[in-house]
Amino acid sequence: MFYLKLACSNLKKNHKNYLPFFLTCMITVMLFYMMDAISRNSGLQQMPASENLQLILEYATWITGGFAAVFLFYTNSFLIKQRKKEFGLYQVLGMDKKNLTWMMAFESVLLAGGSIAGGLLGGIVFGKLLFLILLKMIHFEVVLSFAIEKMALLRTAGLFFFIFLVLFLWNLIQIQRTTPAELLHGQNQGEREPKTKLLLTLVGIATMGSGYFLALTTETPLSAIGKFFIAVALVIVGTYALFTAGSIAFLKILKKRKPYYYQTRHFITVSGMMYRMKQNAVGLANICIMSTIVIVLVSVTVSLYAGMENVIMTRFPSELYVEVSDSAQQQEEVLETILSEETKRGGVEREQILAYHNVNLPSILDGDKLILEQMELDDSYKDSGYRNVILLPLEDYNAMEQEKENLEDGQVLVYFPADTYRKETVTLQDHTYQVKKVLSTISIEERDAGYVVPNVYIVMPDLKELQMYSKKYAYENAGTVSYTEYFDLSGNSEQKESVILQIKQRAQKELEKTLVQSREEFRESGYSLYGGFLFLGVFVGALFLMATVLVIYYKQISEGYDDRERYQIMKKVGLDELEIRKAIQSQIRTVFFLPLVVAMLHMAAAFPALTKIMAALNLVNVRLEAVCTVGTVIVFAVFYGIVFVITSREYYKIVR
Repeated sequence: MFYLKLACSNLKKNHKNYLPFFLTCMITVMLFYMMDAISRNSGLQQMPASENLQLILEYATWITGGFAAVFLFYTNSFLIKQRKKEFGLYQVLGMDKKNLTWMMAFESVLLAGGSIAGGLLGGIVFGKLLFLILLKMIHFEVVLSFAIEKMALLRTAGLFFFIFLVLFLWNLIQIQRTTPAELLHGQNQGEREPKTKLLLTLVGIATMGSGYFLALTTETPLSAIGKFFIAVALVIVGTYALFTAGSIAFLKILKKRKPYYYQTRHFITVSGMMYRMKQNAVGLANICIMSTIVIVLVSVTVSLYAGMENVIMTRFPSELYVEVSDSAQQQEEVLETILSEETKRGGVEREQILAYHNVNLPSILDGDKLILEQMELDDSYKDSGYRNVILLPLEDYNAMEQEKENLEDGQVLVYFPADTYRKETVTLQDHTYQVKKVLSTISIEERDAGYVVPNVYIVMPDLKELQMYSKKYAYENAGTVSYTEYFDLSGNSEQKESVILQIKQRAQKELEKTLVQSREEFRESGYSLYGGFLFLGVFVGALFLMATVLVIYYKQISEGYDDRERYQIMKKVGLDELEIRKAIQSQIRTVFFLPLVVAMLHMAAAFPALTKIMAALNLVNVRLEAVCTVGTVIVFAVFYGIVFVITSREYYKIVR
């Protein structure tokens, strides 16, 4: 019982350090269990697009597990550093390393047992609430049962028991391999003034500048997805390099400015920050990266969810979309029969009908030439060259636009919605056509606004030309021409839903290679998918916010103990209380808010690329995205300020 009493006494004595760690462990256990339990719920199979939602929840579970392992190791380093002197004193007073091992083992058991038990209990209690929140987000009205998942309980307990075991072994190795003298001075290690690292500073400027350049110069959704992750990697490297080396170089520059440096407040702030900047810089970079992750995740997922109706109308400007890949005359007649019979039976009518034959061909635009065979894109084409060519027969164009255009052999009409085309000819692979007219608008563009790759519309004299290109260059359904029809339905929502269901069932049964999509069907699957994204974004954002708060807290506590002796020295050399307080406040504010300012800069640079990525997901309302982003930044800054007030009070208590 001696070791148990000693472990309890130690944890109680160090409650300022261990209580936040214990609460974080418990919350992490609770969140992991809830994610795992929800992902295993059999009722998810009833939901539309359930596969996507289950995949999102599985990702959230693994992210939580990986986050827990990495973050608990990170915060554990703060705890061990603060207690090295204590462990050294125990050995000086007569404890051997075997006694320390038993004491540390009981502490680990108390922490692990309490946090795992408390986390699992909290997960069971609040799991149903989280489950109901998820159902609300995805607009799923059926109440699903929420059960205690035994497999999730075992998996959670096993994972966190393993994490605590590894933490204990790691702490034990650190204590066993050091002498009492080293432990007594462990808190003061690594405080030498670092040297200026010019090369690392230049690397930081180059990598961050390159990341910003990639994010700001992205032109299309196609290139944004690939470039964004490269930009993120470059910015992370640049952030660490500039915080660890660039900040020191900047402080050295301030130190050389004698009129600025030799002022009481500036002298103490600059020299104090530089004295332990190497340790501070890594923590500040971590806070900056985690803050950026929180802002990006939450702002993007909130934008997608808030703009769901905008996404739906962009993707489906018409209520129903029907496409027959092989548009033989017989197939079209069968489709027309199905549409006529089912709309009549359902008591509704088709409105705003837009019907046409077409062939879609991926291509690369090079001057006035559309290359149809070169499908591998090199860097010169990724932003501006990729186009989707849509070939249309003249008869269908005239019917859609109520025009009376005529075309001779070798003549075409063209429409480039993303470009201003001024050339007299256009070349499709090896065939050059005379451009009779460059169209200013075309009805199809309004009904197909949800594309990722820019479209090029070319109106050709007849169907034979379309069949020739389909046979030579189409990757799917070669030699055939597709028939597409967009239309709205009159009537109430129940009538529409019934008619759409019947059309889809009959089309799939009576026709081959037929695609039927409706706005309402997409709304159900869209809310399931984007609601899942929002759930994941807020969930992971909360995890990283919790990590940010804890890192800031431990950083303030650690600095408070480091500054306590320097505070006494400043008093002894003659500085009054007010001067010392002003100097310390200046240093704390500078160090504390620097990561937030840099995170905001990162978000501002990433915003153009993020809007392109969201455009690939059919959200094209940039104003809504900007409002959601600014709102997320403001809310995060408020939380950040609250943490500053709380942690700075603890800092001043320790220092004084």
